[in-house]
Amino acid sequence: MLKTMNYSCLAVLSAISWLLLTATKSDGSDADINCLKSLKSSLEDPFNYLSSWNFNNKTEGFICKFTGIDCWHPDENRVINIRLSDMGLKGQFPKGVENCTTLTGLDLSNNNLSGPIPLDVSKMIIYATTLDLSSNRFSGQIPVSLSNCTYLNTLKLENNQLTGEIPPQFILLNRLKTFSVADNQLSGPIPTFVNTTFPSDSFANNPALCGEPLGSKCTAPAKKSHGAVIIGSAVAGVVVTLLVVGVALYFWMRTVSIRKKEEDLEGNKWAKNIKGTKGIKVSMFERSVCKMRLSDLMKSTNNFHKDNIIGSGRTGTLYKALLLDGSSLMVKRLQDTQHSEKQFISEMNTLGSVKHRNLVSLLGFCMAKKERLLVYKYMPNGCLHDRLHFVEVEAKSMEWPLRLRIGIGAARGLAWLHHNCNPRILHRNISSKCILLDEDFEPKISNFGLARLMNPVDTHLSTFVNGDFGDLGYVAPEYARTLVATPKGDVYSFGIVLLELVTGERPTHVANAPEGFKGNLAEWVTKLSSDSRLQDAIDKSLVGKDIDGELLQFLRVACNCVLPTPKERPTMFEVYQLLRAIGERYNFTVDDEILVPSDSGDADILNELIVAREMNH
Repeated sequence: MLKTMNYSCLAVLSAISWLLLTATKSDGSDADINCLKSLKSSLEDPFNYLSSWNFNNKTEGFICKFTGIDCWHPDENRVINIRLSDMGLKGQFPKGVENCTTLTGLDLSNNNLSGPIPLDVSKMIIYATTLDLSSNRFSGQIPVSLSNCTYLNTLKLENNQLTGEIPPQFILLNRLKTFSVADNQLSGPIPTFVNTTFPSDSFANNPALCGEPLGSKCTAPAKKSHGAVIIGSAVAGVVVTLLVVGVALYFWMRTVSIRKKEEDLEGNKWAKNIKGTKGIKVSMFERSVCKMRLSDLMKSTNNFHKDNIIGSGRTGTLYKALLLDGSSLMVKRLQDTQHSEKQFISEMNTLGSVKHRNLVSLLGFCMAKKERLLVYKYMPNGCLHDRLHFVEVEAKSMEWPLRLRIGIGAARGLAWLHHNCNPRILHRNISSKCILLDEDFEPKISNFGLARLMNPVDTHLSTFVNGDFGDLGYVAPEYARTLVATPKGDVYSFGIVLLELVTGERPTHVANAPEGFKGNLAEWVTKLSSDSRLQDAIDKSLVGKDIDGELLQFLRVACNCVLPTPKERPTMFEVYQLLRAIGERYNFTVDDEILVPSDSGDADILNELIVAREMNH
């Protein structure tokens, strides 16, 4: 009987535990939903990036499909990361994040957020490993409470308007690996971190900061003696007599000071740090390009002024350089890299030797202090993304032959990187933003090989979550499991580009999808295909022009590229050959550019695909 009672007690305890766990999970899910509701309502979203945040859906895991949201599990409304970088968001720090109780990463960088960082911010993100508030307009002091976020690996506060000291309590953040407060208005001593030494760049452009990383000593204010007080009083009397003159000068200089301050806040302070550096040459790979120095790059970009920015992404910021002879180049300021000078030069020499008609040529590079600048040939027609999605009001949408030519050329360039380079080069960040167009609209793939130069990250999880494997909407689904870059991952990303070309839609937001659909472009096309309505995905401006057969063939190639299982996707060699076959009647390619795959099996698969295509005809 006692044994029976024990079993009964165990059963009851198990049931109670299960109920408590279920209740906790439900409450947590509701809390995370409320967290995102509060966040959306507290921020201005001028470009409608958060339009996918529709809370009418009640299915478990529906918030996991929201733009910029990562969940612990796709079928559970429990947020692990919020990534809202570079969306033009306005407002103050969203205090609603405190309801996302299992949040480990918050990225609000490159927006227009302002106001103070809440003093109790540590209570809102207690388990955070990453906090990135860089490139906003946050003001006030850095909250001391951030020292309570003991799990932080990354803390980025640079390029804001923060004042006061760096809290000395930050030395308690013994997990911190990446830290930056550069480009603010901070003052006082830099704390001596115990386990990590951060470079001077982490503290640059804070004129009143001092400490070992900046190579300057902090001097304590001298104590005033009785004599000093008397002298001070006398000086004060003189100052009073000059006050009237000072007031007049103040109002005259106030306008100049404000203008200069605003210019500094918006400008590139890093460029001022290298402006006085003399004698630095630009290493050029092509003899046809004139010899250049760093000073030439400074002049041609107006000291890398913000008005010269023509693009930005995860690998760096791109500037237009107008030379004295009237010609133009592109100069990329590379994001932070921990490679040594020797390693960097080796990588540059490798990339400088990679030449193909559908790749943006690396003409040269330059190293100045911690800065790494890459020089490219200028592409006057910008990037494919802007041509497809930001067409001017009076401009016409891109015609089909041009879209097809761009798709074929870009496929040829990526296939060449995969199959004809030894060792092969994986791009890892393929998107319509990195496909540039020259004066003849010939596509050129940019940023290839740059993924190897980026900073290593703390964990494989943050590598995936932070988007280092690609831009939002282009990342292959298997990266969530494998966290390894592969050729088939590049194929998936390129498939999204092909879908953009034929549908005219964005990767993360489908304007023509029915109301209630909150998936991305690949999911939308997959659903249409399963409903035998694939033709409904085609851009309406292309329909009815006697090219429906080509459009469907092109769309099917794109669909094969974005298949969920990597093994089922074609290789880039196959993609190029299939697209080339579609464009045969336009004479877009020449015979001597047929690629030979490195794997003999590719040819067999290709023959099967071509036979199948001919049978469909």
